[in-house]
Amino acid sequence: MKFHSSSKRSSSLALAFALAAGTVFTGVALESPAHAQKQEKAAKADYSKGFIAAYKPVNENVTSETPDYAAAAAAAPALVAAVETADDRHAAGSILYSIGAKSENDRLMVQGLDLMLASGKVGPEQVGQFHWSSYQLNQRLGDMAAARRGLEGAIAANYTLDAQLTDGSTRTLGADDMHRMIADLYFEAGDYPTGFAYLDEQMNARKAAGQPVPEAWVKHAFVTAYNNDLPEQAREYSIRYVEEYPNKTTWGDAIAVALNGNRYEYPEILDILRLSRRTDTFRDGSMYTEYIEAADPRKFPGEVLAVIDEGYASGMLDRTDPYVIESRAEAERRIETDKNDLPELAADARAGNASLVTVMAAGDTFLSYDRAAEAEEFYTKALAMPGVNTPLVLTRLGIAQLDQGKRAEAEATFEKVQGPREPIADLWAVYSTQQNAGG
Repeated sequence: MKFHSSSKRSSSLALAFALAAGTVFTGVALESPAHAQKQEKAAKADYSKGFIAAYKPVNENVTSETPDYAAAAAAAPALVAAVETADDRHAAGSILYSIGAKSENDRLMVQGLDLMLASGKVGPEQVGQFHWSSYQLNQRLGDMAAARRGLEGAIAANYTLDAQLTDGSTRTLGADDMHRMIADLYFEAGDYPTGFAYLDEQMNARKAAGQPVPEAWVKHAFVTAYNNDLPEQAREYSIRYVEEYPNKTTWGDAIAVALNGNRYEYPEILDILRLSRRTDTFRDGSMYTEYIEAADPRKFPGEVLAVIDEGYASGMLDRTDPYVIESRAEAERRIETDKNDLPELAADARAGNASLVTVMAAGDTFLSYDRAAEAEEFYTKALAMPGVNTPLVLTRLGIAQLDQGKRAEAEATFEKVQGPREPIADLWAVYSTQQNAGG
């Protein structure tokens, strides 16, 4: 059986979430805003003479026995040009919306809505619906800036509505959904930086106000980044997701993103999978076999043996897999001698003339046997030695400190990690913080 001690491996662990941009709304029944105003306003209306003259032929085209909507639409510019008063503006908007609805002219409907809203004559209970209708129509027309303004207006009016989703269910949509939809308008246009910046602004505002960040916002940002091959943003939002909503699924996803987003070698993969072991987020047998390869039964037999037995107990690791069987046998052959050599290894590493290789071997070996205090001692010594791989040693020093319950020290150590290992250290820092919060 061949063991791979230094080869590079590309991970491809599956994420647990559904990789979709979000549930789509199939649409909401659109009331006719143009005819929804109370009729008693007519008695108090202030119409200008010029507007009345321009309005009459348009109205006749619409109300005749054989309506001529094309002629009415052609007269729209003259009608709008005749507007002088707020009531003129509202009436013009009302009839233009009606003409647009009858003739399936979305632009005319939008113009009608804009005029009515600008008139200030729309009842406060209907302002939100008008803005929502403007969003729907402008999105259909491809005017995303205007669609965003429609959503912003609906949010400002505290508008809610019942919508049918693509899965057939219905639910009430409110401001939180509309904020996400504004970000989607940027995403749909390919403007990912602005869409993410918008969501960040909304999330940060909630945090600053001491309010919870809606899970849908964080998840949506995460999934959007992952689906569109934006690894840096996917990593950022995976960490934010696990910070805001820590559970096995979010931790598993964050770890999968860390593994999939970088072409790490085995030392890095090992430290990621050590975190997966602590968060109990192994998802299949391939994660266990990857751990076995990264740890190597010849280097860390005690850790490999423990991981294999945990994989067997979980039911994820195939007991008939020849590679696993041989790896376990190799670990068992080596473990007794390895443990017996620990005192000598420690003494060699503590010697004044100890080499970096010896000191690192001691730190790594003691860490693999859950001897965290000794591991911390040797990693600390290694940091001051020429030629040290500082990011690797800091990562493992932080793990050793965390395993001793030194959470504040561990977090400070993880914060010092730079370079390709920084995403790994960031995840460990979040885990340490959550362990600290949990007592």
